[in-house]
Amino acid sequence: MKPDFKEGDQVLLTGKNSVEDKLTEEFSRKHPVFPVSLAKPYYQTEEGKFPSRKKNPTPPEIVEVEDSPGPVKKIIKARKIGLNGKDQRQYLVRFTNQTADKDKWLA
Repeated sequence: MKPDFKEGDQVLLTGKNSVEDKLTEEFSRKHPVFPVSLAKPYYQTEEGKFPSRKKNPTPPEIVEVEDSPGPVKKIIKARKIGLNGKDQRQYLVRFTNQTADKDKWLA
């Protein structure tokens, strides 16, 4: 069942136990009054107030590999392996100014 109103809709408090939603055209045939229990408070700030909102992922930290022969030229292949009961992603990389025989799997 689709929710009758969504985050960002304009909602008017009509009574102690009900709210009225300004419905868009697609919901024009629905009754605009809902119980307060279906409404959630609106917060201006974003930190932690909307857990379902997608956050911009932070870019991965660049870590220098001690035995690396230089910067990575390209990622050739990726794989997942089971390690201690958890999946770990590894990448087969080719380093700048190196031949294919020097390719390495990095986690």
